[in-house]
Amino acid sequence: MDKSIAAINSALRESLSRYNKVRVEAMWRSPSSVLLPLYVKDDQHFLVFTRRSLLVHHHKGEISFPGGGYIKSDGSLRQTALRESFEEIGLEPRDVDILGELDDTATQGSGFVITPFVGLIPSDYPFKLNSFEIGELIPIPVKALLPEVRHPSESDVIDDYMLIPDVFTYQDKRVTGATGRILKQFLYFYSQAVILLP
Repeated sequence: MDKSIAAINSALRESLSRYNKVRVEAMWRSPSSVLLPLYVKDDQHFLVFTRRSLLVHHHKGEISFPGGGYIKSDGSLRQTALRESFEEIGLEPRDVDILGELDDTATQGSGFVITPFVGLIPSDYPFKLNSFEIGELIPIPVKALLPEVRHPSESDVIDDYMLIPDVFTYQDKRVTGATGRILKQFLYFYSQAVILLP
C-alpha cells in the first residue's frame, strides 16, 4: 500500500477516535446504523454505496450506505451496521476494520436516527447482493467527491428544523438526504487527514 494511503488511514482512525460525536436522542425515532465501507484500489480510496431496491419499505431506489434498523440481539449499533452489511451486500464482519463513528443523523419521513461507522475493507471484495434489498452496488472514488460542489435544492424539515440538503453527484449518481449529510462529514475528516500528510 502506498505510504500516503496508509497515512490517511492512520490519520482517519486517530481523528475519529478523538472526536466527540453528536448523539441524537429522540424517543419516538428508531435507532439504526450504516457502514461506510472504504477500500483502496490503484492507490486511491473508494467508498461503497448501494442503490436500494424498489421492493423495500423505506427509501425505495435511493442511494445510501449499507445498514438498517437496530434489533435487540445486535447488542450495539456497531453490530447492527456489520450485520446489515452482511445481509445486504455479503460483507463479512471479520473483514471490516472499524475506524470510528460519525455524528448521528435523522432521516426525513421514515423516523430513524442513523449512527454511521467508517470501516476499511479489502479491495476487490466478492460482494453478494441481496436482490430484495439492493438494486445496485456503487463504488465511488473519494477524490471525485472531495471537490464536488453541493448543489442546493429544496430544504428538508426534520423535527421542526430546516436543513439545506447536501447533494453530491458522480456521473449519473446523486447522493442526498441523510446519506448526503453523512458523506459531507466523512469528507471533512478525510480532507483533514490528507492535509496532515507529511
